[in-house]
Amino acid sequence: MFNIFNKKPKLPDYSFLGIDLHSHLLPGIDDGARSVGHSLALIEMLQKMGFHTLITTPHIMAEMYVNTPEIIREKQQEMQAALQQKGLEINLYAAAEYLMDEGFGNKIEDGKLLTLPGNRVLVEMSFFAAPPMLEDYLFRLQTRGYHPVLAHPERYLFLKGDMDKYKELKLRGCEFQLNLLSLGGYYGKPTRESAFQLLEAGLADFLATDLHHEGQAERLQEMLREKQVAKALWKREFRNGELR
Repeated sequence: MFNIFNKKPKLPDYSFLGIDLHSHLLPGIDDGARSVGHSLALIEMLQKMGFHTLITTPHIMAEMYVNTPEIIREKQQEMQAALQQKGLEINLYAAAEYLMDEGFGNKIEDGKLLTLPGNRVLVEMSFFAAPPMLEDYLFRLQTRGYHPVLAHPERYLFLKGDMDKYKELKLRGCEFQLNLLSLGGYYGKPTRESAFQLLEAGLADFLATDLHHEGQAERLQEMLREKQVAKALWKREFRNGELR
C-alpha cells in the first residue's frame, strides 16, 4: 500500500478499505445528495478513489429527517436503476444513521432498524452531550441482537481526551467508526486530535467517508497526498472488509 522508501509516503487510493459504510448519497431525503444527478456524481467520485461497495446511511432523526425503511429502500432502488442506466458498476446498499434521540427507543422496539452487515446499527449522538438514555439504548439494542456502531466518536467534543469513557463505550459493546475527513482536519483541530488519539489507542474499528457533497469528496482526494494521514494509517487494520 505504501512505499516505505519514499520520504513522502502517500496513499494511492482508498482501496485498502474498499467498503464505505457511512455516507449520505440518496437524493433529497437528508442533508446529503440533492438530486439523482448529484448522487451519481458523488458515487462516481468515490469509485475513482477506490471504493467498490457503498453502504449509504441516511439520517433518521425525530422531526428533522423522519425517514422510514420504506422511504430509504425506495430511494436505493431509484439510485440502483440510475447507476445501471449510467453504466456505473459499483455495489450500492442502504442502512441508516440513527440519532439516539427521544424517538429511538420506539424504533428499537419496532425491530425494523436498517442495519449494516452483521446486524450492526449505525448510531450517533448530539455533538454537545450524551443522550440521557445512552446506556439503556445500548443495552436494549444488544438484548435484541443488534450490534451498535458509534458514528464519528472523535466528533463528540464532550468526550475529548476522556479515553476512559471511550473505553467504557467499547466495553459496553460499541464498535467505533471514524470519519476519514477528521484525519484531514476537515472538522477542525480538536476533532483531528481526537481522531489521531483514537487511532493510536487502537480503538477505531471502521473508517468511512460520511460523504455529503463534492467539497468533502475533493478534500478526501487531497488527503491521499498528505504524509501525516498516510503515516497514521500505515500498517493499521480496519474491519471494513467484514461488511460483505
